[in-house]
Amino acid sequence: MMEIRNPITVEEAAKRVMACRKYGEVEYVDITAANGRVLAQDIIADHDVPSFDRSPYDGFAVRSIDTKTAAADNSILLNVVGHIGAGSVFKQELKEKDAVRIMTGAAIPRGADTVIMLEDTEQAGDNQIYIKREMKHHQNISFQGEDVEKGSVIVSKGKLINPGVVALLATFGYKQVPVSKKPVIGVIATGSELLEVDQALEEGKIRNSNAYMIMAQIERSGATAKYYGQFSDKLDICIQQMQVAMSEVDFLITTGGVSVGDFDLLPEIYDYFQAEVLFNKIKMRPGSVTTVAQLNNQLLYGLSGNPSACYVGFELYVKPIIDAFLDRDQIGLKTVKATLTEDFPKSNPFDRFIRGHYVIKNSQVTVAPSGKDKSNMVHSLAEANCFIRLRGGTAAYSKGEVVDIYLLENHS
Repeated sequence: MMEIRNPITVEEAAKRVMACRKYGEVEYVDITAANGRVLAQDIIADHDVPSFDRSPYDGFAVRSIDTKTAAADNSILLNVVGHIGAGSVFKQELKEKDAVRIMTGAAIPRGADTVIMLEDTEQAGDNQIYIKREMKHHQNISFQGEDVEKGSVIVSKGKLINPGVVALLATFGYKQVPVSKKPVIGVIATGSELLEVDQALEEGKIRNSNAYMIMAQIERSGATAKYYGQFSDKLDICIQQMQVAMSEVDFLITTGGVSVGDFDLLPEIYDYFQAEVLFNKIKMRPGSVTTVAQLNNQLLYGLSGNPSACYVGFELYVKPIIDAFLDRDQIGLKTVKATLTEDFPKSNPFDRFIRGHYVIKNSQVTVAPSGKDKSNMVHSLAEANCFIRLRGGTAAYSKGEVVDIYLLENHS
């Protein structure tokens, strides 16, 4: 079933994957656990913010008509008839030449229509002040509903909850917050050459970096990773491992084992389960052998064993599925235009995704490779904050040309 490999475009591969998307359930978490989760419902304001006219400054609530002609060389004397702290209310109505000492956030008393800041006044006695500037009607007042009006959507579903959103949730009494339930994604490593991270190096062996890298990408994308260790080198045991994993997760990722070598078992495993292979070759570098199958509406990802190819495959084809499952407002990596700061003399028939590092200076985005561009190299991933996409079927790229870049750290 897997011997025939007809390469498809990056866009077609993404389209086939997204055709199999599914959406998660809504769950409620305590507001203290909501940061970093994805909001599952619109949050509607059930009251105005502010809920009353209030003072944005420390000063005096006065009647603007009583300040007419006030200036630095023409002070006007007012009588201080009360004091309002934040959270308290002055119940009398201001009369001619009255002033009330008011704190930031306190309610504007009846009769007052402006607030003069403390530094624009001068103490004249125990209960009197001089006003040294004329105030306008409604000057220095935060009005009811000025920030948020009752009935308005204050935060839309699909938004990543950050500390600012938490503040809004608390303002409107959301002790329990509706969020999208995280998908659980299984990870299985393949390759007889792999050692676990705590094992001593042996000749011909390498430590298993892919599985831990993928689990970190899963967590960064808002899902939950579940590691099932390494595949056995025996087909029947691999099949059992797959059966167990598929019964416990929403999606399953295997790393390695998707090439055409004698020891690559995934084609046989997919064949055993009669999984529908969506594609097994993409017109891209690295990661051309990225394979995706689906079985009973469950996506099975076969990512390359090369670290950079594995990394690219996840971000292009797994992350969008996680975003869709969470019903996020941003599906997949955000793309922007950037100017190359280096030449790329190599032409390629396939699209290339170079690990890159972009910077923004004076509103200009520039980008350069973050390290050596080989799919088996890990070091360049540590410094990468984007992919540089060089379109296939084009000649070499030169310094100064504008290209698309995919932002890796933009998951808000």
